[in-house]
Amino acid sequence: MTLPADLNSAIFNWNGPHGLPRFDTVADSDFAPAFDWALAEHEREIDAIANNPEAPTFANTIIALEIAGDDLSRVSALFWNRAGAHTNEDIQKLEREISPKMSRHYSKIGQNEVLFRRIDTLWDEKDKLGLTLEEKRVLERHWKGFVRSGAKLPKEQQQRLAGINEALAGLGANFGQNVLADEKGWVLYLSEPEELAGLPDFLLDAMAGAATARGEDGKYAITLSRSIIEPFLTFSDRRDLRETAFSAWIARGENGGATDNREIIRETLSLRNEKALLLGYENYAAYKLDDTMAKTPANVNALLMQVWEKARRQALEEEGELARLIAAEGKNHPVMPWDWRHYAEKLRAVRFNFSEGELKPYLQLEKIIEACFAVAGKLFGITATRRTDVTGYHPDVRVFEIRDGAGALVALFLGDYFARPSKRSGAWMSSFQSQHKLPLKNGTVGEIPIIYNVCNFAKPADGKPALLSLDDARTLFHEFGHALHGMLSNVTYPSVSGTGVSRDFVELPSQLYEHWLTVPEILKQYAVHYETGAPMPQDLLDKVLAARSFNTGFATVEFTSSALVDMAFHTRTPDGDPLVLEKEVLAEIGMPASIVMRHRTPHFSHVFAGDGYSAGYYSYMWSEVLDADAFEAFEETGNAFDPSMAGKLKQFVYSSGGSVDPEEAYKAFRGKLPSPDAMLRKKGLAA
Repeated sequence: MTLPADLNSAIFNWNGPHGLPRFDTVADSDFAPAFDWALAEHEREIDAIANNPEAPTFANTIIALEIAGDDLSRVSALFWNRAGAHTNEDIQKLEREISPKMSRHYSKIGQNEVLFRRIDTLWDEKDKLGLTLEEKRVLERHWKGFVRSGAKLPKEQQQRLAGINEALAGLGANFGQNVLADEKGWVLYLSEPEELAGLPDFLLDAMAGAATARGEDGKYAITLSRSIIEPFLTFSDRRDLRETAFSAWIARGENGGATDNREIIRETLSLRNEKALLLGYENYAAYKLDDTMAKTPANVNALLMQVWEKARRQALEEEGELARLIAAEGKNHPVMPWDWRHYAEKLRAVRFNFSEGELKPYLQLEKIIEACFAVAGKLFGITATRRTDVTGYHPDVRVFEIRDGAGALVALFLGDYFARPSKRSGAWMSSFQSQHKLPLKNGTVGEIPIIYNVCNFAKPADGKPALLSLDDARTLFHEFGHALHGMLSNVTYPSVSGTGVSRDFVELPSQLYEHWLTVPEILKQYAVHYETGAPMPQDLLDKVLAARSFNTGFATVEFTSSALVDMAFHTRTPDGDPLVLEKEVLAEIGMPASIVMRHRTPHFSHVFAGDGYSAGYYSYMWSEVLDADAFEAFEETGNAFDPSMAGKLKQFVYSSGGSVDPEEAYKAFRGKLPSPDAMLRKKGLAA
C-alpha cells in the first residue's frame, strides 16, 4: 500500500514485534491527516462494493464489508486509546471534531441504498446460500445494522437520523471530557497530623505519590480517583474531610461552568428518544434492547425490581447496625453517605475480626497480575511472558505475549494499571486488533488479537509496592476476563470476534472470571505479604471468605438504583430536567438517604459518554445471573478448575464470540438457562 507522503505510515503499518504498533513514533499531530485519508479510503472501498456489477454474493458483499476499512480501524484504535488512556488538550480538541465526523461517515454508509439492496437480497435468500451458522450470524448483523441505521426510512428521515447520530457523538465526547476535567481539577492537600487521623500507611503512600505527581512534595493528596477516594472515605477519622471529599466526588459534571453536563444530558435524552421514534420503537430502551438477551424493558425492570426489594431491605438492616456503632461512639448524627464506608469497615472488623487495612498488605498488584495469568493457565492452558524490551503507549504499560499449550502465539496483551491525570477514570478492556481468519488487502491472512486492559490503581511512591483492596483485585480479574474474551476468540469473521456479542452477554466472561480470585488455592499462593512473602494466614483467609457477602445490601442498592434510573431515562418521555427525574425515580423506589447511586447522572459515563451502556447498565446484573450459575457448575464438580467444564467454557463462551446466539452458547456450556437464584445466593439476598 502506497501512502501519501504527508502521512505517518506507522499509523497504518504496524511493524513492531508480532505486529504491534510502534506507539512512540506516532505524534498527536499525525492523527488528523490520517483520519482524513482513512475515511476517504474506506468510502472508496464501500463504493466499490456497492457498485460491483456482479450479482451480490456473500463473498463480494459481506466478506468485502468485513475487511473494508482496515486503515480506518487502525487509526481509530490508536486514537481512541490515546483519547482515553493518555489524553491532552490537542487530543481532546480532535476528539470533539472526529466524533461527529465518524458518525457522519457511518451514517452515510448505513444509508447507502445501492449497498443495502445487495445486503437485502442476500438476506431474503439466506436459506438458499449454504451459509454456516457463523456466516448467517454475520449476515444478520450487517442486515440489522443497516436497518437500525435507517436504510428503510424515507430520505428526509434518513437525513434527520444522520444529524441526530452526529449530534449525539459530539455530546458524548463532551460529556466524557467534562467528567475527566472535573476529576483532574479537584484535589485536596493534607499536611497536618490531625488531618491524617485513621489513614493507614498504604493509603498515605498513595496520597503522597499523588501529591508528588502534582508537584506538592511532602503533602498528601485526596484526589477523585476511586483508588484514593474510596479508601479515604473508609479510613479517615475526620468526618468533615470525608464530607468535603464525598461532596466533590458526587458533584462531578454538576459544578456549573464549562464542564457542567446537565444540558448535555437533556439534549442527549431528547435526541435518543427522537431517534427511537424515527426507527419505529416506542422508546430508546426498546430500540437498544431489541437485539439483546433481555429483549424488552419490562424484562429488565422485572429483574431489577426483584433484586431491589431484597437489596433495599438488606441495606436498611445494615444501616441500622452502622447507626448503633455511631451511637456507641457517643455521637448522634445519622448515617450519611460519607459515613457508610467508614462505619462499614468498623463493623467488618467487629463481625469478622479483620479490616481492609489488615488484608491489603497481602494483595500486591504484581502478585494479583500473576494470579490472573495463573488462573487462565489452569483453565485454558495459556501462558503469559512479559516483553520488557517492547515499548507500550505509556512508560507504565506492560506488554505480554500470550501463548497456548503448544507454545504458539495466540495474542498480545497490554496492561496499563496506574491512575494518572491524563487517563479517564474507571477500568476497561479494549483492543488494537481483533482476532479473525480472513485475508486482508495487505496480503496477511487472519490476525491475532492485540488486547489491552486499563485500570486506575493508585501509583505508590518510589520504592513502595502497589497494594490493592479486595475490590481493586476483583476489578483486575474482571477486566482480564474481558481480555480473555478477546484473546481466546476463535472465529472467522471480525464483526463477531471476541467481545462482539450482545451487551447483556458481554459481562459474563468478565464477571465469571472474578470468582477465581477467591478460590482458596489461588489466594493461598498469590495473596502473600509484601514484606515477608508469607502467605495470608489461614484464619485471615477464612475470614475473607466468610465476609464475601458482607455489605452487599449497600453495594447492590448502589448499582441497582443506577440501573433503574438509566432505564427510566430511556423509557419515559424526556420533557424536563433529568436531575429532577433522577430524584423522582429514587423517591419512587425508596432510595435510602444514606446511600448514593454508584454513578450519579452528571458523571454517568457508561450511559452518556457515548452509547455503550445506555439503557444497558442493567447488563452487569443480567450477566451476574449467568456468571453465578456458571460458577456453580464448577462448584458442583468439586473442582474449581474442572477440565471438562473449563473446556466447554472456553469453547462456548470465551472463544465463540458472537458467532452463536448467546442463549444457545450458554445452554451449550451449562445445559440450561439460569434463574436469578444463584446470583441472589451469592449476594446473600436469597432469603
